[in-house]
Amino acid sequence: MVQDFRPNSLDAYWMPFTPNRAFKADPRMVVRAEGMHYFTPEGRPILDGTAGLWCCAAGHARPRIVMAIQKAAAELDYATSFNLGHPAAFEFANRLAGVLPEGLDRIAFTNSGSESADTALKMALAYHRARGKAGKFRLIGRERGYHGVNFGGTSVGGITKNRVFGPLVAGVDHLPHTLDIARNAFSRGEPLHGVELADALERLVQLHDASTIAAVIVEPVAGAAGVIIPPKGYLRRLRELCTKHDILLIFDEVITGFGRLGAPFASHFFDVKPDILTMAKALTNAAVPMGAVAARREIYDTVLAASDTPIEFFHGYTSSGHPLACAAGIASLDTYREEGLFERAAEIAPYWEDALHSLRSGPHVIDIRNLGLIGGIELEPRPGAPTARALEVHRACFDAGVLIRTTGDIIALSPPLIIEKTQIDRIVDTICSGLKLVS
Repeated sequence: MVQDFRPNSLDAYWMPFTPNRAFKADPRMVVRAEGMHYFTPEGRPILDGTAGLWCCAAGHARPRIVMAIQKAAAELDYATSFNLGHPAAFEFANRLAGVLPEGLDRIAFTNSGSESADTALKMALAYHRARGKAGKFRLIGRERGYHGVNFGGTSVGGITKNRVFGPLVAGVDHLPHTLDIARNAFSRGEPLHGVELADALERLVQLHDASTIAAVIVEPVAGAAGVIIPPKGYLRRLRELCTKHDILLIFDEVITGFGRLGAPFASHFFDVKPDILTMAKALTNAAVPMGAVAARREIYDTVLAASDTPIEFFHGYTSSGHPLACAAGIASLDTYREEGLFERAAEIAPYWEDALHSLRSGPHVIDIRNLGLIGGIELEPRPGAPTARALEVHRACFDAGVLIRTTGDIIALSPPLIIEKTQIDRIVDTICSGLKLVS
């Protein structure tokens, strides 16, 4: 029997990372987007302070990207990448190789950041097996880390609520997180204290032995945990230790890739090169879902050379290298380059920093963190009601025409790279008013 669901009912959709009961009782809807704004069903503009979800680096509904997707849909709507190819996938991979850190030029396509994380972990394990070091199976993540919601990424991730589903992948351990409000509160850019936290990897090596550790995976800047900026020298120290112990270093650049820090990737910004790098979100300006993983050429060559089967790496997805996604990705790279958006982010970042830190004296603000066009404003939790204060600010800002994101009691900001100074002022002024309203 076919059930008669009303097309305008909210019941059927199980929304992700959302309090479904509360949202459906009082929904906030958008129906259109353009440039820096979403628009509600009533036509009210909502200034986007989050680039969707760290996604739309070039803003919304950019004509070049829209036209590229339309053209691709009319010419080649789908083609498998299993024993078949299409030109756009190879073109996009080559174009990406020209933007990525030198040497990270062997690229696999996925459909999301979650899939990219699991693909990177498999690549690391396959590489060590190909070298005759199958005993290197352990994966090291970090507390408060986020690497998507698939089983591998959840296992190396370190956000407690994401790990409540029972036993996860075995052989995983975690480094300590680097958030230290006691020593680093209201730091501008990279905090001064905490480089020594990277040395926790030495303790894990002593515990497990380096011969069992395959890879360390970290976000250069942690986003989902509430905008955690790495201390000065931390990532470089982590690179040195991984090299010392023959451990692959994986950077999850799903949120930091494509200009977020004013450089193509965080790897460029920090001048620290990983062995494997994951991407998604702004890869296609989020116009079509897509992820990617870039590996050092030596990793690719080793896996291929050691294979005793025609297929060297038994991994991939039905929509790997989807024609529409590749078209969107190529058009996004063209837009970033022609409009100089990476450089623009670097130029406007100091203004962004000053504006954010003007909120230091706001009600219940206990820390402000920033780097590039990223911002985090941590609020003192309301006694007995954690997250409530931030959620109320979120709603107050939306009602006032500004979209922010909250994670726990932290306001997380990541506007499109096309943002103007007047729009920065609008976001900060609206948050200031929201803080006063809920205090």
